[in-house]
Amino acid sequence: MSEQLNSIAVMRDGIRISYRLVKGSGEGRVVLIHSLAMDKTFWEPTVAALEGFADALIYDCRGHGASGKPAGPYSVELFAADVADLMDHVGWPSSVVAGASMGGCVALAFAAGYPRRVDALGLFDTTAWYGEDAPKAWAERAGKALAEGMGALAGFQKTRWFSDGFREANPDVVEKAIGVFLKNELPAYAATCAMLGNADIRAALSKFDFPCRVAVGTEDYATPPDMARYMAENIPGASLFIMEGVRHFTPLEVPGTIAGHLKELVEAAKAA
Repeated sequence: MSEQLNSIAVMRDGIRISYRLVKGSGEGRVVLIHSLAMDKTFWEPTVAALEGFADALIYDCRGHGASGKPAGPYSVELFAADVADLMDHVGWPSSVVAGASMGGCVALAFAAGYPRRVDALGLFDTTAWYGEDAPKAWAERAGKALAEGMGALAGFQKTRWFSDGFREANPDVVEKAIGVFLKNELPAYAATCAMLGNADIRAALSKFDFPCRVAVGTEDYATPPDMARYMAENIPGASLFIMEGVRHFTPLEVPGTIAGHLKELVEAAKAA
């Protein structure tokens, strides 16, 4: 497996997106979209667990990491357009597209807006809709960050992201994720929270006609298993996997399991 250094792609509106293309066997291609307030490093354990099985494209979503942080409002459709532009930049007409949490919402929006560019879809720890109270709940979280700083949310996030046993056994992974979280710029974080509060991709689910894998942890209370079941029941032919004893950041808590799902999606795409 060979890896490029971080590179920059310019989106249709001039925003610069930081990405990394990790070369594998060439058997397949996967675009991986990270969670809210994370960056491309979120996927490094999963990419390592892929063991070169497929080429992997990881990147910092707009508003995150080393990418541009324009003023809001943001939308999942805007973030999906970035995926399309990034794939154009690296010369990928289509790919397996997968995301975790926020990244899953973006993957859903991409599948809705660019269905012919999706070879297969991976939806991890995510939802098509956060519910009727979502705009208020996400506004409250953004408001707390704006008023008190990202550090005011850090303790809450640790327990939300990782199971108790994992936090105890892997403090280095937990602290690395918190370090990324604390580096977020407040206006961009708030704009992304508003985006997730307004996201609703439910109407598109029945139109998907490519292999789809939905997976979630039993202890995930950010996007609980019932949200995963809804997506799996409404996407034709989707497969659902409930992972025992893990919480919201499954690509960090069980990267080998997530890599296994991605490998199966690559194979399913080849067979479709």
